[in-house]
Amino acid sequence: MNWLSDFVRPKLKKITTKEIADNLWVKCPECGQMLFNKELEKNNFVCPACDHHLRMPLDKRFDLLFDKGEYKTVTLPKLQEDPLNFKDSKKYTDRLKNYRKVTGNQDAIKVAQGEIGGITCVVAAIDFSFMGGSMGTAVGEGIVKAGEIAMRGNYPLITIAASGGARMQEGILSLMQMARTSAAVNMVKEKGLPFISVLTDPTTGGVSASFAMLGDIHIAERGCVIGFAGARVIEQTIREKLPEGFQRAEYLKEHGMVDIVVRRQELKDELVKVLSILLHRKPQLSTLSIEQK
Repeated sequence: MNWLSDFVRPKLKKITTKEIADNLWVKCPECGQMLFNKELEKNNFVCPACDHHLRMPLDKRFDLLFDKGEYKTVTLPKLQEDPLNFKDSKKYTDRLKNYRKVTGNQDAIKVAQGEIGGITCVVAAIDFSFMGGSMGTAVGEGIVKAGEIAMRGNYPLITIAASGGARMQEGILSLMQMARTSAAVNMVKEKGLPFISVLTDPTTGGVSASFAMLGDIHIAERGCVIGFAGARVIEQTIREKLPEGFQRAEYLKEHGMVDIVVRRQELKDELVKVLSILLHRKPQLSTLSIEQK
């Protein structure tokens, strides 16, 4: 029995005139601290007690990265929603309707264009809250569209990964997006344009096995999980205990798979510095933190 949820909350609801919202507080999955939602949002969804980086809504992430929070959202092509007429416990089309209602997004990807440190960039970001950020045809189309815009305008391409892998409801069509997205980012790189891959929690499955690990530079948020299969599956397969911190950003940096590990508050500054180096430009110091100035 949970004393807070089973006893305190019902008692409080009886004596208050308004019903208490269920989303006022968030429990940190790392340290267990109860965090006031509005304060957590002000802190960029980073736990002030243990510095654990919680998952961040796409709109908030765009506001954090783009100068003055100003950007233009790219309209993505409409695709056939349920090419396989898939149904498990419920219809795939019903799942899509539900996630669209909850997240306000059409699918698990959004593409935006704007300036980061005065440099116009195209950013394609995956939303984990939409079916676990699973990569279906819509996500593949979003990465391809972002690559096309980057090549057309000679802009750097930035992807922000947060995915559990392929979307099973689209079968082989989902797996094909690994090849499509890899081809799209490689075309950007072949044109001599920077491609920076930002890895957030979690970056797994087909996303990590394709475009997310093809960047010129890989920047990972502190403590995020990066891998293909889950740690438990790997342990059961090889029948060995994995090292501590396996598949965490810091572990991958030590082993050469990640170039930079940053706290979320420092992510924009790192992007500005990396873009300035790759494009041979002087960084706009006003975008950098006081410590880095």
